[in-house]
Amino acid sequence: MPIARTLALTLIAMLAFAANSLLCRLALKHSAIDPASFTALRLLAGALALTLLDRSWRAPTHNSSDWFGAAALFVYAACFSWAYVSLSTSTGALLLFGAVQVTMIGHGLRRGERLSRLQTLGFVAACAGLVALLLPGAQAPAGWGAVSMLLAGAAWGVYSLRGRGAGNPLAVTAGNFRRACLPALALVAAAAAWPGIAIDATGLACAIASGALASGLGYAIWYAALPGLGATRAASVQLSVPPLAALGAVAWLGEPITATLVVTSAVILGGIALVLVAPSAEQGRAPRDG
Repeated sequence: MPIARTLALTLIAMLAFAANSLLCRLALKHSAIDPASFTALRLLAGALALTLLDRSWRAPTHNSSDWFGAAALFVYAACFSWAYVSLSTSTGALLLFGAVQVTMIGHGLRRGERLSRLQTLGFVAACAGLVALLLPGAQAPAGWGAVSMLLAGAAWGVYSLRGRGAGNPLAVTAGNFRRACLPALALVAAAAAWPGIAIDATGLACAIASGALASGLGYAIWYAALPGLGATRAASVQLSVPPLAALGAVAWLGEPITATLVVTSAVILGGIALVLVAPSAEQGRAPRDG
């Protein structure tokens, strides 16, 4: 794949992922829509867009989605929505991304993968940055919002791990989005009974754009870019999502950038970058003479 095409697709995908945070925050802070309705509409729009894209790009094959993956996707989407009721866009994106990467790296460690000293330093720094961001203080994010976003990140990490080697990623994601619509609709039914639901034009537009464009089309573009990226590059380039979300929030939502967020962002993202790019323990081990 030409480098220019890979770079263009990657940039569009990262902008789409950052847009998810912006759209969700815009809807839940500046419109009347409730988190349950936003979650369901986002998943429904994403399921429709992904299904149409999948069926237009290939012949139908066996659907390898599963209910476990769909459950993880639903937990991510629901917790993501509830978190952005109280979190700023930049803080939410940073917590989400940090939790995803820590979950996936921690899974590798649990399975026996070894980190080099530099990678260990990076992992510890990333965890310390997350803890520092959550410490009580005037600029600490709201407690339940932060917990909800960390759960969203952990669920997305589980979903990503579950999806490795599951076949055509677009088909699997489309199937999981369709399955996740069922618990999302049940959530709306429960919310309708208490405390109630509400939908307005702005919230509806944000939910559809988040599901169909930022999620559905964004994932499709990302899958198209992946063949031109190595595994490390693919992981590393996602470090751009929280800064892009923060810049978008400043430009379009009028959110401030605090010194605490700048410092913790540098520590968290720098630590994760070190884990991704530093030689592993196996790579750094000198070969022995026979």
